[in-house]
Amino acid sequence: MKLKHLYLLLSVLGICYTWYYNIQWFQSVENPAFLNFFQDAQQNFAGKSFGADLTVVCLTFFVFMIPESIRLKIKYWWILIPLTFLIAIAFTFPLFLYIRANTIEKTLNEV
Repeated sequence: MKLKHLYLLLSVLGICYTWYYNIQWFQSVENPAFLNFFQDAQQNFAGKSFGADLTVVCLTFFVFMIPESIRLKIKYWWILIPLTFLIAIAFTFPLFLYIRANTIEKTLNEV
């Protein structure tokens, strides 16, 4: 198995694993609004720690992804930014790594 296929598998796992719990939350609360989701995630120090961790991971991902996408001339890379917030970074980060590996592989095959 190529590494890029592992990235794609991790991306699928990232969307399934995170959204399983998101759907559980939406089905278990009276008012399933996104604002309430973020308020619930900040209820204790463990949730705040997890949120802080994800914030730094997201920022690091964007700092890596944006110049790398421009350098490799990856089309539509910018769509990963809103998808990170709408779906999950567990989905978009490995998806970007797959797209990046695929782009590099194609570039090497052209030479």
